[in-house]
Amino acid sequence: METKVKSKALQEFQEATETIVNPELKKWIDQGGKVMGYFCSYGPEEVITAAGVLPIRMRAIGSTSTELADAYLSNINCSFCRHCFNMGLQGDYDFLEGVVWLNNCDHVRRIYDNWIRKVNTPFTQMMSLPKLTTEVQVEWFRDELTILKEALEKHLGVTITDEKLREAIKLHNQTRRLLRQLYELRKKDNPPITGAEALAVVVASTAMPRDKFNQMLKELLEELSDAEGIKDYRARLMIVGSILDDPAFIKVIEEQGGLVITDSLCFGSRIVWNEVDEGANDPLAAMARYYIQDKPACPRMFDTQQKRSKFVIDMIKEFKVDGVIGERMIFCDLWTGEHFMLGSDLKEEGVPFMKLDREYIMAGVGQLRTRAQAFLESIRG
Repeated sequence: METKVKSKALQEFQEATETIVNPELKKWIDQGGKVMGYFCSYGPEEVITAAGVLPIRMRAIGSTSTELADAYLSNINCSFCRHCFNMGLQGDYDFLEGVVWLNNCDHVRRIYDNWIRKVNTPFTQMMSLPKLTTEVQVEWFRDELTILKEALEKHLGVTITDEKLREAIKLHNQTRRLLRQLYELRKKDNPPITGAEALAVVVASTAMPRDKFNQMLKELLEELSDAEGIKDYRARLMIVGSILDDPAFIKVIEEQGGLVITDSLCFGSRIVWNEVDEGANDPLAAMARYYIQDKPACPRMFDTQQKRSKFVIDMIKEFKVDGVIGERMIFCDLWTGEHFMLGSDLKEEGVPFMKLDREYIMAGVGQLRTRAQAFLESIRG
């Protein structure tokens, strides 16, 4: 199952998901550009962009082992964190000028604790991300953004003005708007793009210069607008879960006939669905409100479970979803509880729901294929 369009832009987006240093990122580095990694979809990429540095989302694609990291992290730490730290210890992230963390979960926090001691990265910063979403937490996170801004200015020898912040906000909002247009195309009865291909596009948006990405996505949207849609599928599926940056996972599901037409993922709809207020007098305050209140939350935010379920259920209706797959990284405490509560809500709605646990690196493909086949049979039944 694949799009009927032979698109150069789509091919480049897919290539960008397959390596840490993709061709566009390499061009940026070769031209003297600096790169800064950030963990978690709550990473304030606009502040990094305003500093004249390219923000990229930390991933561990291409990793084959956690042998080095296992000397510092427990085997009950999630495999995404262990693979990321292992690549740091191997020197795979040596091209980074810095890394920004948030205390989004204990597993990621353990990477930071060890990284600052064992990996020689010029700039490192840990941000405090609140667990509630009231006005108090918005003000708190604005202070955290100010601390990051000042630390970047000192390290890089630059001045991050409000005007630069507004320009960065506009650039990243444009990415969000274009990606929502891609999701709109997936609402069609015969979508012109598969779920695996759409995931590659979203992942690429976090891994290459945004102006270049936006230009290429405009080209892809134009190519897809009149493209022949996909008809040979058995059910319309939605994936809900944590970090999923490997299109191969979705491709296995789609090879069984289930077309993934939407998601609630941190490499997916949750980073594109809303925007930062471009007209705000205080751009840092606007960013704080976006990340704490406006962006669709993940389970680390303790007062948003009902909103998260409503977000999923509304999307089910909007995209005409037949069944939902809950994807969880093994040992992820947050998503264990979330899928339990979401499962109860979906049962009340009469929506089929299947939970899948996985490691970061693709394994057990046969089992995934069997589970997907059984789920699709149950939907058809």
